[in-house]
Amino acid sequence: MKQVILLAGVVLFAAVGLGRAQDGELHGVIDLAYQSKFVWRGFDLYGDKSAIQSAIDLDLYGTGFGISATGHRANSGKFENSERWDYTLYYYNSIFDGKRYATNYRVNWVNYNLPDCDKNDFDLQEASVVFCWPNILPIKGLTPSYVLAKAWPSSSGSMVGTRSALGGTASGWAHIFILDYALPMPRLLPDTPEQALKLHAEAVYNDGVGPGGQNIDQDWSHAFFGIATDFEMGGNFVVTPGVYHQITMDKSVNADKDETWVSLSVKYRF
Repeated sequence: MKQVILLAGVVLFAAVGLGRAQDGELHGVIDLAYQSKFVWRGFDLYGDKSAIQSAIDLDLYGTGFGISATGHRANSGKFENSERWDYTLYYYNSIFDGKRYATNYRVNWVNYNLPDCDKNDFDLQEASVVFCWPNILPIKGLTPSYVLAKAWPSSSGSMVGTRSALGGTASGWAHIFILDYALPMPRLLPDTPEQALKLHAEAVYNDGVGPGGQNIDQDWSHAFFGIATDFEMGGNFVVTPGVYHQITMDKSVNADKDETWVSLSVKYRF
């Protein structure tokens, strides 16, 4: 049933896009990334092992609707059954354009699917809304955002719900407060039209959501910081290296330590 709903949503969004094709073109991004760790919402899901992330994101003809699929696979045989695919349907738009309080927003529905686990026992769904205010702060390029997300198990009585052996649940809310800044910097490659150091910071309040059925506190779980920059390589290819650090505030999310990792992604835009 879940796959039928997903397929129906994709068909519907594609039909809307095709109906509006005269107003725009189909655009998208194909992305392949190496990550020294796979950290999601504060959780080190592959136990300090590196991972490969592959993704495709399609913007449907400028209608505001889009679809994406992102795969996460550990570079260790120990986590073969933990490969995860995130399928997202989304709509984005903006209001109050040109105003100080101009607001960009995006509404998402995500299916987190672990294809090697039987009976969807570890699959999740999530609905979220993202608000971004690009003009509200007096410093150009400094942008605050807020994300409200609600997750729940895809199957009733799943291993991340009522059958959890860890005493927790994957059902609940997350509040994410974000601050981004694009710091202009000298060009590092001659063919790059502009260069910016992308600084990212966020703080997350977890309302008791454990993606693997963990018993998680309702508390501020972690703060997360990142530094990345894009290198335009020509031919619509972009290479992005990044360095990230997490300060863990709640040991029920990450009992061991804070986390530091690096990533290197190659994107093709069309």
